[in-house]
Amino acid sequence: MKRKPDNYSTGFQKQRYNAAFGELLRRERLAKNLSLSMLAKTLGVTKGYLSRLEHGGAKPSRILIEKIACALEVDPDPIFVLAGYVTPEVEEILYRHPVKAPILLREAFNDYGDAQQTETQLEIKPKLTSAAHVSKPSELVKKGLYQLVQGNCFSWADEKPPNYIHAIVTDPPYGLKEYTAKEKAKLRSGRGGVWRIPPTFDGCKRSPLPRFTVLTDADRESLRKFFYEWGVKMIRILVPGGHLFIATNPLLSHLVYLSLSSAGFEKRGEIIRLVQTLRGGDRPKNAHKEFENVTVMPRSCWEPWGLFRKPCEGRVQDNLRKWKTGGLRRLSRNQPFSDVIKSAPTRAAERAIAPHPSLKPQVFMRQIVRSALPLGEGIILDPFMGAGSTIAAACAVGYQSIGIELDPEFYQIAVRTVPKLATLAINGEYQWQPSSQQTLFNS
Repeated sequence: MKRKPDNYSTGFQKQRYNAAFGELLRRERLAKNLSLSMLAKTLGVTKGYLSRLEHGGAKPSRILIEKIACALEVDPDPIFVLAGYVTPEVEEILYRHPVKAPILLREAFNDYGDAQQTETQLEIKPKLTSAAHVSKPSELVKKGLYQLVQGNCFSWADEKPPNYIHAIVTDPPYGLKEYTAKEKAKLRSGRGGVWRIPPTFDGCKRSPLPRFTVLTDADRESLRKFFYEWGVKMIRILVPGGHLFIATNPLLSHLVYLSLSSAGFEKRGEIIRLVQTLRGGDRPKNAHKEFENVTVMPRSCWEPWGLFRKPCEGRVQDNLRKWKTGGLRRLSRNQPFSDVIKSAPTRAAERAIAPHPSLKPQVFMRQIVRSALPLGEGIILDPFMGAGSTIAAACAVGYQSIGIELDPEFYQIAVRTVPKLATLAINGEYQWQPSSQQTLFNS
């Protein structure tokens, strides 16, 4: 009997994975009423390549799978499996238990067909650091890691002594107007106002987006005044050398930055979140066909986070010894924290947990929150907490934090969701690992 080549089973397995992935892709595409051309354009691939994927003739990259999951609004983990990849969470389990895990899996699913090849077919890569697992959300409350406050951050800050907190990480109302009671009511009813709520773009649903181009000169002046007064209050309660990370918008960042500098903060740079979204890139309204080769604004592919610092007392080393602040926490001895971070839109699973229009993903928030305390000691403040993504990220990396939210509905969302977001596994890990920061120089 002729012996089959060693790679025969592996090749058959690959074909089976590709076919299953293709069937899922086609089913989800049709469920969203998307044509091959529409989805291919959204993903940035050719129609022919997408057709090969659906017919099992090609294997997608991990990056493409993330794009597909975003465009179809589905969980990427099953897609990874059907495309022939081992998800990070399963990979970690198999690495930790190389003998027991395959046996338990086969017993659980009563599948012994590939018993001899389980370990050889999986490419298991060791983790540089282990994941810290918080088994129950209630444990975070018992440990006293965070405090949530429903109220005005201006009044709250007035009641605190100087040098009270060690870092601020926040995503404030970019243009202020979008979070007035009137505009929030329109947002929640889906009627728009300053919030632009497009139903679809190339068949993909988009999240609400504030239209900052509708702001008047008076609105911009109010914004400058607001952030100057806010900066004055924040710099008082921040310890010397404490950093401020503030999310903003390319259209308004200059107004926010000038106000904070006038309040006494030092501009220390900018964190660029590289994120591919479906925002922007539209043709002129009501003239799409006439000007089909024109885009009014570029497709949004980045988000600026201003980085500021309260002046140190003397040298940075002296400030670190006294206040535990003055710098940013490195990824390792050999790798500093980078100011350009690859990211992805917030996953559908996170939005389901915390329905807030400006929710940032935990995989990104845990990176910047961790870097904010150079020695891993101190208190993180988010004065515009929203659904609590900053507070959840602080819990995930083991930091103490305080979140403040003025809106009662958003505050109640945060109360419910902070423990869930904090214990949410990201790429199979419950705590962000320093070795996994995605910059321009790795993938």
